[in-house]
Amino acid sequence: MAGLSWAQVASAPAAAAPSACPALLKHEFARLQDDVPQNLCQYAGKVVLVVNTASYCGFTRQYEGLEALYAKYQSRGLVVLGFPSNDFGKQEPGSAKEIADFCFNTYGVKFPMFAKTEVTGAKRNPLYAELLQATKAEPKWNFHKFLIDRSGKPVASFVSNVEPENVTITTAIEKALNQKL
Repeated sequence: MAGLSWAQVASAPAAAAPSACPALLKHEFARLQDDVPQNLCQYAGKVVLVVNTASYCGFTRQYEGLEALYAKYQSRGLVVLGFPSNDFGKQEPGSAKEIADFCFNTYGVKFPMFAKTEVTGAKRNPLYAELLQATKAEPKWNFHKFLIDRSGKPVASFVSNVEPENVTITTAIEKALNQKL
């Protein structure tokens, strides 16, 4: 979908969900741009990088690296999923429209972004609750990353200060992309 605007990407039809959806992906979240429900099963069979994001954080510039990863590896089966959260330092105070506009206009973000959510504490969203249970890694700040392999199994967790272009992340992504289901 290179060269498309955020609105064009947002209005593109979602891929049909495969019949065998891993348990970890059996969740539905509202799309950031328009609040349309999106079933994560549409990403079954892909390598998924889940990231909690914030617009006013020292790590916000990682949007650029995340978009670069998405652009580089999308054709091989990587999808980056962004989950804006105001959990840390109240660094994501904006409305959905403000967040969507900021992401697209400032960083050219085209990877899927979902409505603002909680990723820690008792009210964390169900995906993050399952990621915590599976990995024992809880985000301590914005831009914590979880890598999920093609079978829907979390295979790595990266703390906030590990940049998207870090060799540790790119090596883990390459390994996951090269694995067969």
